[in-house]
Formats: sequence, C-alpha cells, structure tokens
Amino acid sequence: MFTSVSDPIGAGFVASLSRPGGNFTGVLLYETGIMGKWLAMLKEIAPHLTRAALIGNPKTTPFNYFLHAAELAAPSLAVELVPTVVENSEADIKHAIETFAAAPNGGLVVLPDTTTVGRRDLIVALAARNRLPAVYPFRLFVDAGGLMAYSIYVVDGYRLAATYVDPILRGAKPSDLPVEAPTKYETALNLKTAKTLGLDVPQTLLVRADEVIE
Repeated sequence: MFTSVSDPIGAGFVASLSRPGGNFTGVLLYETGIMGKWLAMLKEIAPHLTRAALIGNPKTTPFNYFLHAAELAAPSLAVELVPTVVENSEADIKHAIETFAAAPNGGLVVLPDTTTVGRRDLIVALAARNRLPAVYPFRLFVDAGGLMAYSIYVVDGYRLAATYVDPILRGAKPSDLPVEAPTKYETALNLKTAKTLGLDVPQTLLVRADEVIE
C-alpha cells in the first residue's frame, strides 16, 4: 500500500485508479485537477500575470503528470506555461528562476517535490528578490515566507490509508480496492509577503483562507 504518490499509474504501481490490479493500492498525494486550482489562485492574486513557470525536478516528482494537467488549465486563464526543470542544486535553481524572471508579468507554480521542499528557503527568497508571486504545494512554504499555498491536510492522507488496513486484513485484495484521493485541503496566505510584492489580496481569497500570516 502506498501514500503520498501523485502518479501511481505513470509509476507503474497500478493499472487504473478504480481497478488497481496487481498488489498495490493506496492514497494519492495530488490529483491532476489541483493544477487548475494553483493557476487560478495565482491569477486571482496577480491579475496582470501572463506567464507561469512550473518549477520541479523530474527526478523527484512526476513533472509531466503535472505539466499535462497545467497545459489543459492554462488557456482558460490566459496564462503561458513555462516548464522550468531544475536540479537539486542551489546554482541551478537560482539560474532557472532568475532566467524566468528576466521577462515581465510572471509567477511561479512550485510542484510538490522533495527537491523543492528541501530547497524551499532558497525558492522563497528568490521569488521575493525577483518580485514573483508564487503558489506552493504545502503550507510549510508559507511559514518560510512564501506568498500562498493550497495543499492537502497531510494527516488526511494517512487517515485514508488506515481505512485500507481492516479490509486487507480481512482478506480483501489490494487489486480490488480503488485508489483514494484526499478530500481535505487548506489555503494559507502570507499578507506580509503580499504587501512586499505590492499585491492586493482579493477579499474572495482572504475569506477562503484557513491560515493568514500577517
């Protein structure tokens, strides 16, 4: 059984979400629909935005899984996607973000990725230095000074995973148990960062926020 996997089909763990087949089932980290939400939030807080960099390391996150979903969502928001592949090095991340920031009206969508999580202080600092609005996949980026995040409640994923234990112990086959997706999400905003970037946070975004850092 797995938890916190975004693309179990692409990874070869299951044949489909509804009928996994084989010996694996579990809980998704993020469904592809999350990309539309992240892009919409970015456009909501920065209406002038016309470009969005998708930041991630294909070695540590299913980059194409998120990219394909973003390509479906971006046209309706009039946003040009800029796939921005990074390695797990300070120099590479710095070069990628600063290169993207050289053109105007840009923002960042940071993917759920062990590389981006481990380099979160650097990414948050570069976004601030280059005056780039950014949306992050976990609240801990906002705690580190990032602008905003829309993310799962991590404990919800483990709670869902626990519901598999009883049927499996009673003889159910993992191949017959559909892959589940978390149902609880949280929005976090850092108003201090928004002010530094010269952004007016819409009231619609404020009322949806579960956590506001001032």
